[in-house]
Amino acid sequence: MVKAGGDSSLTVVIAFVANLAVALAKSFAAVLSGSASMTAEAAHSWADTGNEVFLLIANRRSVRDADERRPLGYGREAYVWSLLAAVGLFVVGAAVSIWRGVTELLHGEEGSEDYRIAYLVLAIAFVLEGASWLQSVRQLRRDASHFESDVLQYAFETSDPTVRAVFAEDSAALIGIVIAFVGILLHQLTGDVVWDGVGSILVGVLLGGVAVVLINRNRIFLTGEAGPPRLQKALSDKLASFPEVASVRFLRPEFIGPKQIFVIASVDLVGDAVESSVARTLRMLEHRFEDDVPEIREAVLTVSEPDDAGIALLVSNTEPKTGDSDSGPAGAEDVQSDPAKGAEDRSDWSDEGGATAKDDD
Repeated sequence: MVKAGGDSSLTVVIAFVANLAVALAKSFAAVLSGSASMTAEAAHSWADTGNEVFLLIANRRSVRDADERRPLGYGREAYVWSLLAAVGLFVVGAAVSIWRGVTELLHGEEGSEDYRIAYLVLAIAFVLEGASWLQSVRQLRRDASHFESDVLQYAFETSDPTVRAVFAEDSAALIGIVIAFVGILLHQLTGDVVWDGVGSILVGVLLGGVAVVLINRNRIFLTGEAGPPRLQKALSDKLASFPEVASVRFLRPEFIGPKQIFVIASVDLVGDAVESSVARTLRMLEHRFEDDVPEIREAVLTVSEPDDAGIALLVSNTEPKTGDSDSGPAGAEDVQSDPAKGAEDRSDWSDEGGATAKDDD
């Protein structure tokens, strides 16, 4: 099983240091320049700095090992803390920026703004935010190549909420810096504070949009995300490649944390083994499936219910050649089991919302 803490934690730490330095510089420039756009950018950077703390907590708590209370581990905590970070971005970053812009439009007055400091701080902020953004892109590109996906698509679909948050926030920060620069420049050229206020509002709208996307992605993973169709196909093909498996009738993956998958599947096995042999084969296939796909935290396999052709073949194979008996050998009806019943028998769904660990044979 893969743990997503290492690279993601480095990405978040770099983002935290960069955002803290930028927030301090922007706050200093906002006080000296009196710019609404710079004030909005300072609020944005302070929101990002606070969010990185939530993301660090998310990484730390989500990689804890499974125990009796959480047999599938604590992976979903990453989505809880990342959700809180996204809400913080919306409330602190977006709301403050829009409020500051509206205030500037309604009551703004021309003052003695120091534009040189504003431009200098924006340039420094762009460099620092760019360094943090490049780190997130490097991690996304490395992971995306493993899944044969492009960076943007993988950033949206990845089960790792922390690297997605850093990438989205840093992208918004770079765009916001450009907006703030244009707003301050137009303010300087025209002498009209409206441009500065409009820039602040646009930064707030940008942050609000990013926050809504992040909130929605964390909501989806918290409520049960099966992953894109290509992931389900890859898992099904991998399971079907085992020589003991004749076909895969049903497969349902679900993300239970960053790069952690819980899989339930129903398969047809090769041959007509007795029930005790089927149970051993399923357990062996589960362990092999988990070993071959490191992202799988746990797999539960059951034998699928035979279709009409399979039932006819089973009856023809078990009917006695002589005599008038109406039934096959005792216990033949137990060779195939109901998938739902098999899953129920082999997993105890606790009040905590997950399947308990299977006892080893």
